[in-house]
Amino acid sequence: MMTEAYHGTTILGVRTKSGVALAGDGQVTLGHTVVKRGAVKVRRLEDWDVLCGFSGSAADAFALFSKFEKRLSEFNGRVHRAAVELAQEWRSDRILRKLEALLAVMDREHSLILSGSGDVIEPDDGLVAVGSGGSYALAAARAYCDAGKTDAADIARDSLHIAAGICIYTNDQIEVVEL
Repeated sequence: MMTEAYHGTTILGVRTKSGVALAGDGQVTLGHTVVKRGAVKVRRLEDWDVLCGFSGSAADAFALFSKFEKRLSEFNGRVHRAAVELAQEWRSDRILRKLEALLAVMDREHSLILSGSGDVIEPDDGLVAVGSGGSYALAAARAYCDAGKTDAADIARDSLHIAAGICIYTNDQIEVVEL
């Protein structure tokens, strides 16, 4: 039996001198059909002042959110250390290895992308993007930053609106969380 793949999601994290924001669109597709327009794919982990967003399978991402929160607790909110430990576990565990998701994680100091292949990537410019429209949103965010725009939430929201106009798996139902 062949199942159709889920596509979609654009997650963009922006860090500027004035703040930190993570934004995600709300579209979920199954094959070539939109099945949900208002999914929430970004969240603020209140206990640790950390933002997380996901791209990929929702069930897999929620399992990873839970594991990441556990690692944050274990390492007293140290995001970088928790991310590295989660990535190592994700890559080496037979069950976790099968999870199909990417995480974007941010605090006031770090912007990270985590993958199941063990990657913990910290871009130089403080901008992180995952998902089908991620490269479009990232390009827009870089242009806004280069043009002198400084409000992280506005940059994230406006960049996702641009991505929604280009990527068929991204919509304009945008959720933004901030630190």
